[in-house]
Amino acid sequence: MTRVAIIGGGIGGLTAANALLRAGLEVSVYEAAGELREIGAGVALHANAMRVLKFIGVEQATRQVAGKTDYAVTRDGLSGRVISRTSRARQVELQGIEPATVHRADLLDVLAAALRSNSPGEVTSLGKRCTGVESGESGAVARFADGTAAEADVIIGADGIHSAVRTALFGPDAPRFTGKICYRSVIPADRVRASALADVTADNGQWLGPHGTIVLYPLRGEKLINVVCHYDDDSYRHESWVTECPREEVLQRYAGWHESLLRLFEAGDTWYKWALYDRDPIPRWTKGRVSLLGDAAHPMLPYLGQGACQALEDGAVLANALAASPGDPVAALAAYERIRRPRASQVVVTARARGVSNHLPSRWAQLRRDAAIAVRRRLNKRDADGRGATWLADYDATSPSVLAG
Repeated sequence: MTRVAIIGGGIGGLTAANALLRAGLEVSVYEAAGELREIGAGVALHANAMRVLKFIGVEQATRQVAGKTDYAVTRDGLSGRVISRTSRARQVELQGIEPATVHRADLLDVLAAALRSNSPGEVTSLGKRCTGVESGESGAVARFADGTAAEADVIIGADGIHSAVRTALFGPDAPRFTGKICYRSVIPADRVRASALADVTADNGQWLGPHGTIVLYPLRGEKLINVVCHYDDDSYRHESWVTECPREEVLQRYAGWHESLLRLFEAGDTWYKWALYDRDPIPRWTKGRVSLLGDAAHPMLPYLGQGACQALEDGAVLANALAASPGDPVAALAAYERIRRPRASQVVVTARARGVSNHLPSRWAQLRRDAAIAVRRRLNKRDADGRGATWLADYDATSPSVLAG
């Protein structure tokens, strides 16, 4: 039986672990933190991600903790004008499965619970900070800061954007500051439900404005509202997700945007701020018996809501590739990279372009963009939001045919 060691116990790592177990492989997960946890708030799970969660048996458990919303709506950030509006029912009709929005911590709990129920023993080791990896002829070794090591037939680096596995394989990366920053908050819905904001906060919504994008969607049914606000700013360069900022800064930054947004922001007590850095797609993910997954392989800007989705796709394809070549894990990893790297790289580049499109500073350029969205929706009934991204949601990483691609 092929032994797989996964470095990183986040959403991508645990998804891969569940998929590998279901494929009959032996799995161990090594997480640097003292507990399984996710930093951040909400995560969008588009149809391509939900197919993977269904594949590993956690679709219904995920839906039980997901936000409840009936429409996906794109609006003008200043006037509130609706640019596009698509019902969840229509998305299901087009894609065959309903997308979802969940709190990252809730999704991690679902994945961890599935891992415990599907494995005969303890799979996850905590407090294991990886410091290096080595690939040999007959196996691979991961070394940890506490002086211990783990041997396996295959090692997968799912240790995030600052991946130690990636650095060990290919050296340090060169992040590029994008000139964009983000603010985020999670706001209890009961603070705004009784107000005129009800129709705004119940949607999975994007608001596009000059130099910025605001994303809103519910979590935990209708209990919480996830708020992520992007803005062009080349003066702030701190990448940490956990740096707090005053609410007044957010209100001042978006002064002049639609009044409903500003009233919503006033209801948020705690706000975080971070700078967005970009990394170019790398030409290789794999060396011998070691490969990468998720943000360790393809960190991307958030404008397509595909960061977690692509990590989930990685896990499904990895499991199927290793199961298809039980006696040759090196060939399986080569197939995994051959299948996944072109698509993930395309998503990275497309997310960059979407960020430019969302942040257009010129009112005329915004109107041209919105007109193009309307034309695409009219000419292509499958393109529900008019942004030319049906290729993302239509993909099924769990299909056996993917390995032949």
